[in-house]
Amino acid sequence: MEAVILILALLFVAFVALGVYVSVKAIGAAKRGVDRTITQARRTVEDTTLRAKSFGQVGVAGELAQLRLHLRTSMRATQDALHAGVAEDASLRESIGLFERLSAHGRELDEELRRLEREPDRGRITERLPQLRERVERITHSAESLRWAARDRARTFAEDDLESLTTQIDVEAGALRDWSRSEPVWPDPAAEPSEPRSGPGPQASSAPAPQHPAAAAGPEQAPGEPEPGAGAQEPRAIPPRDPRLTMRYSWDKSARPETTN
Repeated sequence: MEAVILILALLFVAFVALGVYVSVKAIGAAKRGVDRTITQARRTVEDTTLRAKSFGQVGVAGELAQLRLHLRTSMRATQDALHAGVAEDASLRESIGLFERLSAHGRELDEELRRLEREPDRGRITERLPQLRERVERITHSAESLRWAARDRARTFAEDDLESLTTQIDVEAGALRDWSRSEPVWPDPAAEPSEPRSGPGPQASSAPAPQHPAAAAGPEQAPGEPEPGAGAQEPRAIPPRDPRLTMRYSWDKSARPETTN
């Protein structure tokens, strides 16, 4: 009895631990999903605000907004391209590592540009604009190099696969169009030897059997009878009547006699 109670207690503890583990995992996944949604929404709002500032404002503020928008757009496009291609090409993992290092410089520059947007001294910002523009160009150029290299690599693999597939299809199509193969020759039924009609042995002789002289000469013609072939026809036997014609079935309708007035 004590063993049964101990087993039940262990099962209860195991189920409780499993429930706690599943609950923690579910809460963590939900929290990550909420954080991801909030981050994406914040990013969308920031991009929309920067786009509005770049078109609506002039001077230093508008140029800073354009630099930030260009930097963020290029980095995000490269990140999406690399993470989408690594699922099919494992060699892009090293490129992702390089991009992570580049992203650190990009985030640092984006934070610096954001702080300069709130800087009241526009003169100092104007002095630093050429340097900031050069840094943005260097980072975006490196990001675009990684992005286009990954795309060219994927396109090259796709073209090689398509070329190999096209070659195989051409070979198969040529084999299907090969009409030079000789048609099967079937034996002529007229050329086959006819089977012997009778014979005691396994093979009967094909020579005709000798006929009696009287049979060869034909039957004697009685006086007064017409010669065969002179217009007279030999009498034929009357065929027996088909019993099926006289048989009646239950579904046959009886013929009604015609009534006369």
